[in-house]
Amino acid sequence: MASSGLELLWVSLPQLGKGAAQTLSISLLSILISTVGGVLYGVLRTLNAYWLNMILRVYLELFRAIPVLVWLYLLFFGLPIFFGLSIPSFWCGVLVLSLWGSTEVGEVVRGALHSLPRGQREAGLSIGLSDPQLYGYVLIPQALKRMTPPTINIYTRIIKTSSLVVLIGVVDVIKVGQQIIERTYESVLIYGALFLFFFFICYPLSAASRVLERRWTQA
Repeated sequence: MASSGLELLWVSLPQLGKGAAQTLSISLLSILISTVGGVLYGVLRTLNAYWLNMILRVYLELFRAIPVLVWLYLLFFGLPIFFGLSIPSFWCGVLVLSLWGSTEVGEVVRGALHSLPRGQREAGLSIGLSDPQLYGYVLIPQALKRMTPPTINIYTRIIKTSSLVVLIGVVDVIKVGQQIIERTYESVLIYGALFLFFFFICYPLSAASRVLERRWTQA
């Protein structure tokens, strides 16, 4: 029985590999865009511009109040119906995860920047630094230690949430696993393999977050 299970996994490895590549591609692209968008969001939230803050708060609350799955359905199925705009399922997944991830990372960045002593900002401005220089050379480097551990945890959530893209037709590792199960009926074996796939990707990130948090707290 064990040998037949290993043989099935070995035969299915190329197919699972293609699905895993899709999952990792969506996750990595979403993480990259979320990081850039989140830093921009966090910086803009600290500028104390009333109307800009209002717009960003609405954006935040929309993605906090509405589940990611609903956003996936709205953009993938709703845009063609109401606006005649069709987004490929892969890029729809990346777009939704990136928009959601940017709010999560952005709130971490905003909190880290707000936690810095006010004197740091005043000192930078007093020596003639522009806003980009102030954030790039003074504030963000100092806030980096405070925002890195929670941001890494958000990355693991993005990777796990990427499994929802199967519901809009992306042939990711979950979809591939389902196809193999439909053909072989080996659900326990395949879902066990999927469990290990996500565990070995997400656990090291979670462990790194805890290590960095302890190290930087003690420093």
